[in-house]
Amino acid sequence: MSHRLARVGSVDADALLAGLNDRQAEAVTAEGGPLVVLAGAGSGKTRVLTRRIAYRVAIEESDPRRVLALTFTRKAAGQLRTRLRDIGLRDDVVAGTFHGIALTQLRQRWTERGITPPTMLDRKYAFVRQLMGNQRGVDPLDVVSEIEWARARLVAPESYGKAADLEGRTSPLPPDDMAEIMHRFQQEKRQRRVVDFDDLLALAIRDLQSDTDYANAVRWRHRHLYVDEFQDVNPLQFELLRAWRGESDDLFVVGDPNQAIYGWNGADPNLLATFARREPKATVIELNDNYRSSPQILTVAAAALAGQGRLNAHRSKGPVPTITAYGSDKAEAAGIANRVKAAKSITETWGAQAVLVRTNAQLVPIEQELTALGIPVRVRGGKGPLGTQEVKVELRSLGRSGIDVRQALVGLDESLEPKFDEDGNPEELTPTEIERRQNLAALSRLVHEYLTVDPDPNGPSLVAWIATVQGNEVSIDGDAVELTTFHGAKGLEWPVVHLAGLEQGLVPISYAKTGAQLNEEQRLLYVGVTRAERELHMSWAAERTFGTRKSKRQPSEHLDLLQSAVEHLRRGYSPTDWRAELARTREALPAKKGGAKVPNPVDDPVFDALRTWRRNQAKAADVPAFVVFNDQTLRAIAKRRPSSKSQLAGMPGIGPVKLERYGDELLDILRSADG
Repeated sequence: MSHRLARVGSVDADALLAGLNDRQAEAVTAEGGPLVVLAGAGSGKTRVLTRRIAYRVAIEESDPRRVLALTFTRKAAGQLRTRLRDIGLRDDVVAGTFHGIALTQLRQRWTERGITPPTMLDRKYAFVRQLMGNQRGVDPLDVVSEIEWARARLVAPESYGKAADLEGRTSPLPPDDMAEIMHRFQQEKRQRRVVDFDDLLALAIRDLQSDTDYANAVRWRHRHLYVDEFQDVNPLQFELLRAWRGESDDLFVVGDPNQAIYGWNGADPNLLATFARREPKATVIELNDNYRSSPQILTVAAAALAGQGRLNAHRSKGPVPTITAYGSDKAEAAGIANRVKAAKSITETWGAQAVLVRTNAQLVPIEQELTALGIPVRVRGGKGPLGTQEVKVELRSLGRSGIDVRQALVGLDESLEPKFDEDGNPEELTPTEIERRQNLAALSRLVHEYLTVDPDPNGPSLVAWIATVQGNEVSIDGDAVELTTFHGAKGLEWPVVHLAGLEQGLVPISYAKTGAQLNEEQRLLYVGVTRAERELHMSWAAERTFGTRKSKRQPSEHLDLLQSAVEHLRRGYSPTDWRAELARTREALPAKKGGAKVPNPVDDPVFDALRTWRRNQAKAADVPAFVVFNDQTLRAIAKRRPSSKSQLAGMPGIGPVKLERYGDELLDILRSADG
C-alpha cells in the first residue's frame, strides 16, 4: 500500500463507491476538471464531496495535505473534516471559510515579513455612525448593509447609484451621499489602520496578484480546490478563488441553483449557473435523486418552483401535505401548536419537528402557544426577535425601575406607525428597516399582552414576565421543537415541518420587487418545503397583528400552485409529475349513439364563460390554465350553480386559498349567466 493510500486507513477506492448511485459515483470518480456538480435538495451533496476527496487520495491523485475545502460556516468545515475521518481519511484536509482561510494566510505573511497586523474592526455600526454625522431618520445598520453588499459585489463607491438601481435596492441615503460614506469608510479605515472582514478577502487577493512567488507557493500548498454551496459565492469571494486557483483546473464546485437565497446579501447565483459557459473544459454532473423527502413532499416542492427542478423520489410514500387557512396569526399559532402536539410520535423526539417562518417576528406567537402546551422549543440562531439588537435596546429601556410602562409603550407604538411624505406617499423602507420594525412590533405585542395580566405594571416585572413566557426554550443540546426562519433552515431537515405565514407580503416578502428578487423568494419557499422528510403542513392567516395594528392578509401568490399539487395528490394521482398528469387530462369528445350526437356538458354557455375567465386568469398569472381550475371543477360549478361562498366551498377542487382568491369573481359570472 502506498504512503498516500495509507492515509485513507483500511478504506480502498472501491469501498468509497459503495452505496452511491450512478450519478453520484460519476461525480466522485470523474477525471480532470474543473468539475461542477448541480446537486438538488436531498441528493447527497456532502456525501459526494467527502467521498471525492477521499477517493482521489485513495487512487493517489491528490495529497490530503494539499486539499483546500471552502465552506460557508466553521461548523460546516468541522463537519466535513469529521466525515472524512469517519470514512477513513487519517490526515486532516484544510477546511474553512473564505474569510478564515484568508486571515490565516495574511497572518502568516505578516509574520514572515515582520509586519504588525492591522486591528480588526469589531464595531462597524459605531464606526459608520460617526461617519454619518447628523443624519437623522437613517439607521447606521442600513448603511452598513449597503456598504457590505457593495463590497461583496465589487461595486466601487462611484458606481453605487447605478448598481443599486439595477438591482432594485432601496438606498438608505441619496445615492451620492451613500457613495460618499462608502468612500470615507474605506479612507478612515486606512488612516486608522483597521480592517473589516471584507478587507481580509481584498488584501488576500492583492497579495496573490502582486507577488508571483508568493502566489505560486500558496497554489502549491492548496493545489486541490473544493467549494461547497457554490450558489452562495459572491463576486469578491469568487475573485479570491480565482487568485487561489491560478491556471489550475483542479477545481470541484458543488451547489444547487434552486437554493440560491442570499442575493440580498451579495451572493451571485449566476456564478454557478454560468460556470460551464465560462469554463469550456468544465464537466457538469446533475444529481436529481432525492433521498430525503417523500414523493408527496417533492410534488409540492415542484409546485413551489412552478414545475421546475424536478427531483426523483427514493423514499416511500407519505401523507398528503396540508394547507390550512386561519382567521388570525394567533389562531394560526394555536393551530400549529396543536398540530405539533398531535404529530409527536412515541418513537420520535420533539426535535423531529420544526416550524419555519419568513421573518423572526413571526416566531413570537408561535413560541408562546407551544410553550403554553408544555412543548419545549428552541429558536435556532438565537432568540428570534427578542435576541436582536433593536429589541434588546428597547427592552432595557422598558425594563427600568420607575418607568411608566404604559406611557413608554405609547412611544414605541407611535414609532411603528407608517410614515408619509408631504404628498401622502408612504415612506420607502429598506429590507433591514422592515425587519427591524417587525421585530419591535413583536415586542410591542408582548408588552400589550403583559399589560392585560398585570394590574400594577412596572419595568422589572415586564422583563420577568417576558422571560417567563419565553422560558420554555431549551439549550442547544436539549430535545425541543426547532423554530427558525426559512433562511435559518437552509442545510437542515426534519421528519415533520410546519411552514407558517404563507401570505402576500411575507411569501414573497413585501420589499421584493424585481424579477430577480421575486425569483429568490420563490427559491426560498422551495428551500422551506424541501426541509421536510415525511410530513409537511402549510398555513396562512387572514389577519395579522403588527404592534397595535391589525392587518388583513391575502394568501401567498404561490399557494395556488401548492394547492393544485395538494389537490392532485388527494385525488390519488401519481406524485411523480403533477403538472404533466393534469395537462394530460382531456375533456370527453362528443360521443355517437345511434348516429346521433349525445349532448355534451361542455356545450354549456356558463361553462364556456368560466373557461374564458380561467384563460384570462392563467394568462395574467403566467401559469397553465389547469393551475387556476381544471375542467372537472368548472363543469361542477356550471352544473350546480352555487350562489354563495359556502356553497362554492363544497365544489371539488376549491380549497380555502382558491375560494378566497376567486370566489367573488366566480359568483359574479354565475349571477350574470342567470340574468
